[in-house]
Amino acid sequence: MWRLGKWRRRGEVEYASAEWHESDVLKGVRYKLARISLARRVEITSRVRALVAEAEYHVSSDGMLDAIAAAEVEAKVHQAYLQCGLLELRGLRVDGETCGVAELVERGPEGLCREIAGRIRALCVVSQEERKN
Repeated sequence: MWRLGKWRRRGEVEYASAEWHESDVLKGVRYKLARISLARRVEITSRVRALVAEAEYHVSSDGMLDAIAAAEVEAKVHQAYLQCGLLELRGLRVDGETCGVAELVERGPEGLCREIAGRIRALCVVSQEERKN
């Protein structure tokens, strides 16, 4: 069966492995995130697991050095999410140059990094319904 605007055969499903999002932090900025596949979930989980354990250790302490270490680890977690899930960035220039993924991590606005990392993290969370399946 042919559908209007979609040239596919009966029974075939079209799946996009990435999707665009509009930034809430910087109007006019768009970013393309990889949708979470099994392999990507394994990659992200393995990168973030050790960092989260380290952050929990530092957060549980009262010292100033531990607070600083916890903030550093949190930034590394955001960086890991960005490196695993952010594919493309549009609408942002940093120091007069078009900003890509590497430039965003290195020199871009931290608020945007946090927004994107948070969205990637939310995509990685497995719901109770998904766990049942």
